[in-house]
Amino acid sequence: MSEIYNAVTAEDYAALRGAVSDPSRVLFADEVGEDYGRDELSAVSSRPELVVRAMSAEEVSAVLKYANEHLIPVTPRGAGTGLVGAAVPVKGGIVIDLSGMKRILELDRENLTLTVEPGVLLMEVAAFTEENGFFYPPDPGEKTATIGGNISTNAGGMRAVKYGVTRDYVRGLEVVLADGRIIELGGKMVKNSSGYALKDLMVGSEGTLGIVTKAVLRLLPLPKRSISLLIPFPTLREAIDAVPEIIKSKAIPTAVEFMQRQVIIDAESYLGVKFPDRAYDAYLLLKFDGSSKDEIERDYEAVAELCLSLGAPDIFILDTEERSDAVWKARGAFLEAIKNSTTEMDEVDVVVPRSKINDMVGYVGTLEDEIGIRIKYFGHAGDGNLHIYVLRDELDDEQWQERLGLAMDRMYAKAKELCGAVSGEHGIGHAKQVYLGDFLDGGQLELMRGIKSVFDPNNILNPGKVFCGRVK
Repeated sequence: MSEIYNAVTAEDYAALRGAVSDPSRVLFADEVGEDYGRDELSAVSSRPELVVRAMSAEEVSAVLKYANEHLIPVTPRGAGTGLVGAAVPVKGGIVIDLSGMKRILELDRENLTLTVEPGVLLMEVAAFTEENGFFYPPDPGEKTATIGGNISTNAGGMRAVKYGVTRDYVRGLEVVLADGRIIELGGKMVKNSSGYALKDLMVGSEGTLGIVTKAVLRLLPLPKRSISLLIPFPTLREAIDAVPEIIKSKAIPTAVEFMQRQVIIDAESYLGVKFPDRAYDAYLLLKFDGSSKDEIERDYEAVAELCLSLGAPDIFILDTEERSDAVWKARGAFLEAIKNSTTEMDEVDVVVPRSKINDMVGYVGTLEDEIGIRIKYFGHAGDGNLHIYVLRDELDDEQWQERLGLAMDRMYAKAKELCGAVSGEHGIGHAKQVYLGDFLDGGQLELMRGIKSVFDPNNILNPGKVFCGRVK
């Protein structure tokens, strides 16, 4: 694919100012802030030459049509909360900022759908739907991420073990293609066997195939009750060994999270609040929801008895909203807490079969001493998705790059050995594409490149992401 692009000129700036209703929403050269050149975590940094703060699909269409004709790369961006550089304009060019497209357009109570623009935040969707007696299940840890970003990475989160991931809740999309065409994919239908699943292909494509400008989301009735359990175990291995037994039982939790004591201590320090207990090396955090108190009690009591039989010394029932919210808030702060405990870090969010989680965690534990670098981790035990963070601390540049690279290479190699995948929910972006080449065979990469060339023959949409860069 071509990666020969034209730089943005003053003439381009003038033309694109005319493409939007308010020219002040087009920023050029020194007007472009540094935040547009980075995301939440990844080390890659590259500022765009021009930013368009789009407010409609028609504005996105006009910008893409112009960029495609003039061979200028375009990177879509939401809240910038990504961790792998997917929203960083590594080839320069134009950033289309979609965060201003934040209207909730329709709540369809009959079809159980919510239609939103891509800049609506996840926490805004959750609050709006719950206020109206409905439930949007995808629950990634970063609540300030946009729905457009969640769709672009097929975000999962803590409820995936019971409810699934973002793709399972996207009924329809409005998408702007690289040449500026606006198309509708899917709709409000529950079933659709009409040709290729183009909507599902767009979900998780990280802005490399098109730019989402509207989404029809599937809703569920709001569960009437929920309760959480915090279950300590003497060791992390015992905690994770309990997970397959929990999943095999008839009581399927909404969420099954695992955590180490040290990460809990980090979260306590970061938030300034105390966890209900941190006397043990490892914990499982479970949530149950349902339509009645009796149903939930039956499920959680069965799981509690099972965990006690598997070595759990105690069960903490978080039976008040205050206690439950405090623990889940701490769980949601793990990323920032770990980040706050070091000078710099990088992440791995590999996913492996549930039966292989302990193999992966055990292997990661050996790397700290072998490589001489601190590593912390937690994750979604219910679906095999691990969040592993390599910490720089006081290492100099040369030591950091050498040890980080070695740790990454070994962890991804182990995940492949365990029949896992590169990313469970954060995506590939720019940072992880080198490892995607290790996991996919030549036929798969060829198909992916073929799909990309059909949607974006000039390779202007988010170039240098997913698989378009170097591969091993």
